[in-house]
Amino acid sequence: MAEIDSSGGGKKGGKKRSKKMSTKIDMTPMVDLGFLLITFFMLTTTLAKPVTMQLNMPDKTDTKETSPVKLSETLTVCPDEKKVYYYQGIPTEAGTKLEVTDYSDTGIRKVIADLKAKVGNNFTLVIKPTKNAKYRNMVDMLDECAITNNKRYALLEIDPDTEALIKRSGK
Repeated sequence: MAEIDSSGGGKKGGKKRSKKMSTKIDMTPMVDLGFLLITFFMLTTTLAKPVTMQLNMPDKTDTKETSPVKLSETLTVCPDEKKVYYYQGIPTEAGTKLEVTDYSDTGIRKVIADLKAKVGNNFTLVIKPTKNAKYRNMVDMLDECAITNNKRYALLEIDPDTEALIKRSGK
């Protein structure tokens, strides 16, 4: 605790001066309190837990045949670095129209939601990232699938026909 030293000397005679008292403060209780508070806050705080999205992949040993998907119920999406290309149909057909949008909620999310509402539960999304696409673009597309509650999607590498369709469109 704190101590006050009351011993003070002075000369006899002359002016009387007030005694100077020296103080000595013991810091041990303050340090103990500091460590107790640090320990308390370390034990009671919750650290940020990483948030992950579950991605279900098919079993590689599964040899079961899959049923074909109708083109009218399929949307092919090609995420690029800044924009998203999408089309419905086969890229080699003359009638296949390539559209461009962005990653906003009024962009690709609206396109997916509108087509899903039109088609129903059999809606399938095919994701083919371009060579310029970043990892973040792929994560954004998977997030859009989760937001629009789309359980049927496929991740594929971009094929030369789709690349040619993008180059032909000039968008």
